[in-house]
Amino acid sequence: MRDFTLLSYERLICKLKEQGYKFLTFEEFCLEKESFLHSPEKWVILRHDVDQKAYNSLKVAKIESALGVKSTYFFRVTKGSNCPDVIRAIVNLGHEIGYHYEDMAIAKGDVKVAIKHFAEKIEYFRLFYPVRTICMHGAPTSQWDGKWLWQTYDYHDYNLLGEPYLDVDYSKVFYLTDTGRCWDGYKVSVRDKIPTYQDLWIQQGLIYHSTHDIIQGLGNNELPAKIMITTHPQRWTNNLMEWGYELLAQNTKNVIKKCLIRFRK
Repeated sequence: MRDFTLLSYERLICKLKEQGYKFLTFEEFCLEKESFLHSPEKWVILRHDVDQKAYNSLKVAKIESALGVKSTYFFRVTKGSNCPDVIRAIVNLGHEIGYHYEDMAIAKGDVKVAIKHFAEKIEYFRLFYPVRTICMHGAPTSQWDGKWLWQTYDYHDYNLLGEPYLDVDYSKVFYLTDTGRCWDGYKVSVRDKIPTYQDLWIQQGLIYHSTHDIIQGLGNNELPAKIMITTHPQRWTNNLMEWGYELLAQNTKNVIKKCLIRFRK
C-alpha cells in the first residue's frame, strides 16, 4: 500500500482515535500547557506546515473535520501557501491557523526589516483568524534561522501564546514529523528536528519510517501518551501522478539537504 496518501493519513487519525488520544490544536495546548503536560490522559497535537499546494491542506482539513478532529495549520506568505479561499475554508471547518514565519530569510538577516514584516503579516493572517501561535518555516536553503529574530525581539509582545520549537517541553512530548517524506527524516532535516531528545527517542526504540509503522506502533501501545505530529500536506495525495512527482522531488531535496548539513558543520 502506498504511503503518504490521504487514505493513509485517514487511517493514522482513526488509529489515534481508536487508541484513546484526545486531539488538541496548538493554541489549546498553549492556553493550558502545564495542565496538559501533567494530565494522565493521552493527547496529540496535529500540526500542519502549509509550505505549498494549499488546496492539499484543505483536503486534509476536510478529512479531519469529518472525523471530528481539530488541528493547526501554519501558513506562509508565499503564493503557494497564502491562498485566502483555502484559509477561510479551513477556519470555517473549525481548525486553528497560525503564521509560518520566515521573516529573517525574507529580510536577508536584517532584524529591523524582519520584525516589521513579521508584525505586518501577523495582522494580515488575523483577518482570517485571531492568530495566537506561530511556527518557524525551516527554509533549509537560507543561512538565516527564523528563530534568530527572537534573540532581539519577543513574540509574546504581539499577543502570541507560543511557538512549537520554543514553547514545548520535549522531555514530556514525543515529536514526529514527515520531513524528508518519511517519519525518520531527522538525518536530512536542516531545522525541523529536536536534536537532544531525538537521541533519547532513538535509544528507546521510538523510530518509525512509514505511516504504517506508526499505526502498528500505536496498535502495540508503543507510542508515548503525549505527541506532536507535524505534516506537510503537499506530500499527501491520492493522485498517482502528484504522488510520484512528490516522491522524486523529495528524494532530490533530501540529497541537497544532506549536502547543506555537511557544509554547515
